Amino acid sequence: MKVLVYGLGSMGYGVAASALRGGHQVWGVDINLEAVNRFIAEGGESSPVADSADAIEVVISVVLNAAQTEDVLFGEQGIVAQLRAGAVVMSCATVPPDFARSAEKRCNERDIHYLDAPISGGSLKAAEGKLSVMASGTPDAFAALQPVMDSIAETVFKLGCTAGAGSAMKAVNQLLAGVHIATMAEALTFGMTQGVTPEKFLEVISQCAGTSWMLENRAPHIVAGDYTPHSSVNIWPKDLGIVLDIAESANFDAPIARAALKQFVTAADAGFGHEDDAAVAKVYARDSGLELP
Repeated sequence: MKVLVYGLGSMGYGVAASALRGGHQVWGVDINLEAVNRFIAEGGESSPVADSADAIEVVISVVLNAAQTEDVLFGEQGIVAQLRAGAVVMSCATVPPDFARSAEKRCNERDIHYLDAPISGGSLKAAEGKLSVMASGTPDAFAALQPVMDSIAETVFKLGCTAGAGSAMKAVNQLLAGVHIATMAEALTFGMTQGVTPEKFLEVISQCAGTSWMLENRAPHIVAGDYTPHSSVNIWPKDLGIVLDIAESANFDAPIARAALKQFVTAADAGFGHEDDAAVAKVYARDSGLELP
């Protein structure tokens, strides 16, 4: 299929590369021209999207947030207005459910299918074509995306026939994921005050009831002293902010999510925003006079 991927960041690049590896013809678009040129060198399309927009069958948007999704889909040069009827948009950013419902409605008005399809698994799973997708949309949207989905995802959760349900489930996941990262950082640095080294923390707790996927994935970054961003600190003020906005609209108190958000905001304000999200541990270390690896 002819596939256009917006966003060649840590997740989007893996999505584009996996679709390419699956035998599809793939265009990659990003403001980072280095990423675009790298993708072209690996076999991605070098022809301008504008010359092929009416031939594009699948658009996958893996941008940062609702504002960027709005821009690439419906903005001044938005792709939806250029697509032929029957094309399908797969929107992967974490966005409020109401935004997803609005985007579906606007796509359907142009006979474009829309799948509300937040993704999970991180940059490594994206690169392997083994993402988990929390998706909702019409049966036709799922069917139109199936050949590409087979290339980029290992597990697809079908959560409903209209947009919004996928984004709601992603908000639930992000609440847990953000809290788990912050709590991992808190527990690791708390252990340091008691003479438990980060190495020993990881060795022992990863085999005990207190472990989590995020602990096992992120604690090694701290142990290695390597904060190369697979998922950055800056993601979490946005995602946990969405969680808390949804909670407020539902008249639901989420104090633990709010506490985790505060730690990520503090980390971003301290200059760690573009580092791996495990760098939230640096806030705890700084405040306690601890020296991380």
